[in-house]
Amino acid sequence: MTPKKLRQMLLVIIVTLLGIGIVAVYSSSAMMSDATYGSDLRFVAHHLIAIAFGLLLGLACLMVPYAHLRRSARWLLLISVVLLILVAVFGQEVSGAKRWFRIGRWSLQPSESAQLSLVLYLADLLARRAGHLQEFWRGVLPPLGVTGLIAGLVLIQPDLGTTIAMGSVALLLLVIANARWKHLLAVIAVAAVALVILIAGAEYRRRRILAFMDPWADPLGIGYQILQSYFSMASGGLTGLGIGASLQKLFFLPSAHTDFIFAIIGEELGLVGTTSILLLFALFLACGFRIAIAAQDLFSKYLVCGLVGMIGLEAMVNMAVVTGLLPTKGLPLPLISYGGSSMVMNLVACALIFQASRHGEKFTAESALGR
Repeated sequence: MTPKKLRQMLLVIIVTLLGIGIVAVYSSSAMMSDATYGSDLRFVAHHLIAIAFGLLLGLACLMVPYAHLRRSARWLLLISVVLLILVAVFGQEVSGAKRWFRIGRWSLQPSESAQLSLVLYLADLLARRAGHLQEFWRGVLPPLGVTGLIAGLVLIQPDLGTTIAMGSVALLLLVIANARWKHLLAVIAVAAVALVILIAGAEYRRRRILAFMDPWADPLGIGYQILQSYFSMASGGLTGLGIGASLQKLFFLPSAHTDFIFAIIGEELGLVGTTSILLLFALFLACGFRIAIAAQDLFSKYLVCGLVGMIGLEAMVNMAVVTGLLPTKGLPLPLISYGGSSMVMNLVACALIFQASRHGEKFTAESALGR
């Protein structure tokens, strides 16, 4: 399949996921929106505005010369560092976490843009250091150091889930860049020990692990959300109760239109609906990695792999959490869940995938002409 056809297929997948998301957000949030704001359209209207803004920003990225985009990686990363520091000091505190800037009716979550700028910077850094990646100090340590800085600033918010996601994407890029396995295994071992310490050192994280292992031990407390998710998924059966017919969204399942929207889709569209979502994300990953393979320059290859891996990892973690395969963690379902910053950054990431693919195709054509 040619890069152009891959891009066309990827566009269809993205549009389909956005369409499903719009319907699911309205269905899962209408009752809460009406009870809170007196209008059942409040949440879905904000969702549509986020999609529109993300599409406009994505189109703007497509018009930026590719060389300028690469050169901007350092500055975008620096801006992300500044924003992460500022949100830790001046951010709005919600449930003990400072992750958002509040601007009128809107909120901005710097960790979302930080993930994107980190992938962009790592793609550039790994491409420039391609000849040193068999060495630890000159090849592996610099990208790990940058990732550690950004992930550490996210961790103090605190947001362990996004921290793990950032580290996982960085490791994926190092694997693709052909770093030595003994270096990567050592890094994974250190990260695993650090993760155990972080979980053991925070009571709410320990409780989440206990709820993951046995949610029925505290069905009205820490196990409540995942049990309501189970009820929602189980109620859907094969074909679901029908669009709009979910009962769990009637104030039983917390975060029904955000982190647990996959459970509402399962209740209303059944196994058919959830399997369709899984297949769409599987096709997204397949198309994305095929585009990366077709790219002829290292920066484009690493950028596409990082962005596709970032979106795919968030999707897999979200669906695993909702179905009880992983401990509860607040990550949205990409391109579907309600969430302004997340939606905008995911659409920008998709635009950058298209931009890198177009550049790779142009790079190949120019190479064939002997330029």
